[in-house]
Amino acid sequence: MTTKGIFQGLPWWVTWIAIPVLVLAVFGGLIMSVIGFVVSLVFKALLLVVLVAGLIYVVRKFTS
Repeated sequence: MTTKGIFQGLPWWVTWIAIPVLVLAVFGGLIMSVIGFVVSLVFKALLLVVLVAGLIYVVRKFTS
């Protein structure tokens, strides 16, 4: 039994509305945790780049 066979006799709103809502209800917390982790990681990486660039700027400013 394929996925097309499972969803073939169902109305369109079950496939495109009800199932995604159920997935978000069940896995919503996990999805938000992953998104939060990725955003936090990107923010920390950008903060590291800014701090290293600032350190390089300060060191070059005072040593020249």
